[in-house]
Amino acid sequence: MCTRYISPEAATMESHWHIGRHNPWRGGEVFPNQPGPFIRAAREAAAPQPELVVGQWSLIPWFARERRLRFATSNARSEELAQKASYKDPWARGQRCLVPALAFFEPNWESGRHVPWIFRRADGLPWGLAGLWNAWADPQTGEIVESYTLLTINADGHPLMQRMHRPDPKRPPDRQDKRSVIPIEPEDADPWLFGTPAQASALLRLAPAELFQALPAAG
Repeated sequence: MCTRYISPEAATMESHWHIGRHNPWRGGEVFPNQPGPFIRAAREAAAPQPELVVGQWSLIPWFARERRLRFATSNARSEELAQKASYKDPWARGQRCLVPALAFFEPNWESGRHVPWIFRRADGLPWGLAGLWNAWADPQTGEIVESYTLLTINADGHPLMQRMHRPDPKRPPDRQDKRSVIPIEPEDADPWLFGTPAQASALLRLAPAELFQALPAAG
């Protein structure tokens, strides 16, 4: 699971993903249940175009009775999107999003203890991480709350990402279910945001190891 990342400031996102200037987001570290920006297909546009939205990082499903959930929804297994109650409706409705990140963090346990590693793109560009969004209406106040989750995929066979996360002693080495976020390449942003379910599903894949610049985080 990814539970911390660094968001770019609004100007970087607007320039990289060609979004109009509508949001004063300043960037910085984002943690679950905190506000963060995401990019989705504009809801009111006549033609496909992206819009930048700020919402809660931890998707609030339609059946939630309150905003603060008792279960984690900051990450969602991509293999279960069509079955999981929290995610199947947003997935079926095509509520896909990109989560911009300058870097994200994962724990490495090769030393026997938690050592945070930081992951940036080797080409210096920001990440566009695959996500789902939802708009939830508070049953008490009627307030509409935007929220999102990061999608993950099994990384047991990935030369870099399989090294992350604490090993499960109850599982064999080749079936640990290590997880990775799913980067969406710039040329795939439009198919992810505006494409068909089949086009989107084809993008749920591991990124090559050479795309990552990864090392232990300082401090």
